[in-house]
Amino acid sequence: MSSGTHPGGLGPARHPSGDFFVCDIFGASLKDDLASMEHPLFSLSTRPDRRILSYSHNGADITVTPSVRGRATIHDKDILIYCISQLVAALNAGRAVTRTLRLTAHDLLVATNRDTSGDSYARLVQAFERLAGTRITTNITTAGEETTSGFGLIEAWEVVRKSRGGRMVSVSVTLSDWLFRAVLAKSVLTLSRDYFRLRKPLERRVYELARKHCGRQPGWHVGLATLHLKAGSTAPLRVFRAAIRRMIAEDHLPDYRLEEVPGDQLRVTPRRAVPPPGMGPPPLSDDTLETARAMLPGADVHALEAEWRSWWEVSGRKRLAAPERAFLGWVEKKSVKGKGAPS
Repeated sequence: MSSGTHPGGLGPARHPSGDFFVCDIFGASLKDDLASMEHPLFSLSTRPDRRILSYSHNGADITVTPSVRGRATIHDKDILIYCISQLVAALNAGRAVTRTLRLTAHDLLVATNRDTSGDSYARLVQAFERLAGTRITTNITTAGEETTSGFGLIEAWEVVRKSRGGRMVSVSVTLSDWLFRAVLAKSVLTLSRDYFRLRKPLERRVYELARKHCGRQPGWHVGLATLHLKAGSTAPLRVFRAAIRRMIAEDHLPDYRLEEVPGDQLRVTPRRAVPPPGMGPPPLSDDTLETARAMLPGADVHALEAEWRSWWEVSGRKRLAAPERAFLGWVEKKSVKGKGAPS
């Protein structure tokens, strides 16, 4: 029956086990886990990459073993970013979450800036297969626990419904316990929504590293040889260096500007200047952040605070007699508009 009711007045208990989380938070802030931002788990190749990757850096030993379909790519990671973003938004709203998520394929494609043609649905299936088939062995620590056993980037996936035309409509995804622990521990960072507009794999990887290491600091210096290792590039260093120089010339990386400096080094600086200590609004109280969370359920209040501070900087850094009241007023306008910073 279209209404979903049964004789006797009670509707069916469709999901009595409550063993999955439904992705239904629209406009959730994009989140990425710190460990995969730091380490090159994903392939930057546009062709199937079946090489085993062994990587060691600062005490972390990682082996990434692909399946016959190849290692999961940086574009496949969009699925994980979408899932992490939904889970963090749900946690911020006080909702219960699980490792298994049920999501709408169309919403996933739209949220990650992909087209919704039939080919896109087919490519989505291929991405699930690579994510499930790529095996990680690592001693990376998340949430205070060191994982040394092997695991897949996702544990399982399943198409749960198809339309009459055969198009995938809804799928369930079970994240690895390692990744789920990172979500529960909030070992995540907020990404720019323009991340999904970056087409080149290396651009996405460099942005991740810039976000992880620079953040809101005045800058980050890294040797190009070290960046080559951290990016996971398989190109010769001279080819990698040339690609970085093209990125510098094109200058369209979200949030950050790249500059080559003497000594074969790269300098990364935020596009919006970070105010010196003591020059910006003081830290907001926990009570104020809780009030903001109630005004915008599901929002990441710390990301909201960072967005408000950035808005304050670009709007002229006006003197704030009551910063916490000003912040809540900004949040109220944002909740009314539904998107974008208030004018």
